[in-house]
Amino acid sequence: MRVPHKPLLLLWLFGQFAATGISAATYRQAEEPVSQLINDFGPPVASPAAARQRAAMPFVHLERDLWDLRDAAGQEIGPDAPERRAWLLDRRAVGRLRAPVEHLLADPKTLAAAARLLLDLHFTPVLAELICAAVDLDVSALDLAGRGGAASVARLRPRRRSFAEEVLRAYAYQCAMCGFDGALGRYPVGIEAAHVRWHSQAGPDEIANALALCALHHALFDLGVLGITEDRLIRVSSLYVARNEAGLAVDALAGKPLLIPRPHQPTVDVIHISWHHDQVFKGTLQN
Repeated sequence: MRVPHKPLLLLWLFGQFAATGISAATYRQAEEPVSQLINDFGPPVASPAAARQRAAMPFVHLERDLWDLRDAAGQEIGPDAPERRAWLLDRRAVGRLRAPVEHLLADPKTLAAAARLLLDLHFTPVLAELICAAVDLDVSALDLAGRGGAASVARLRPRRRSFAEEVLRAYAYQCAMCGFDGALGRYPVGIEAAHVRWHSQAGPDEIANALALCALHHALFDLGVLGITEDRLIRVSSLYVARNEAGLAVDALAGKPLLIPRPHQPTVDVIHISWHHDQVFKGTLQN
């Protein structure tokens, strides 16, 4: 089960700290932006009511060696507190990263390394830039500040070097969803190797866990707008909306078959399709 709730709360706190030098936040301040982050970049949720208060779980359960959580009277709130917005709001709960943690994060290289570690362990490269933009962490500045030192340990499981080229060859350098096959002279452009089960979530670097996708459909696939059925037809989330012809072209993909890989190459394994459907694809919220 993918549980990115705490990493997303931490990344939001990192953004607050980078901007102000202070990580303290009330639950009232954190609820809307952190819940939105979890809805956008976390697994799907069952109902609109649950979607509105997804920040409650990490706000209560973030590890206490990092996090100091107290009520309005200054009394410590333990990790056994209810994960309920009303309970947290009634007590005017306020949390902050502990002083030693703030001291470490005051070094830009450490802040960059910590952010990169969370992004590498819990998300995909496609989502990393979107998340950093959402929490107001400058991606380029983080990359520059985080070179060497602690940042070098961020990716604990290296990607297999030939993986991307093998995937693109298997799909003849075409997007498996729309067929885009653009090239600049002899060089393909805008075609990427996409993991179905994310690399950060123990997804193997194998063609059976991959698709060649154009940059747009790769981003939509990692965001959960697009998915795949077990018989390898394209799904489009019912939460996706578009108004113009270009946006509506995504809706038109629904029910279309994926491009078949070249002969002797495996199709996407159902086990990875199931993971993506359960952990990434955004279905319909139930009232």
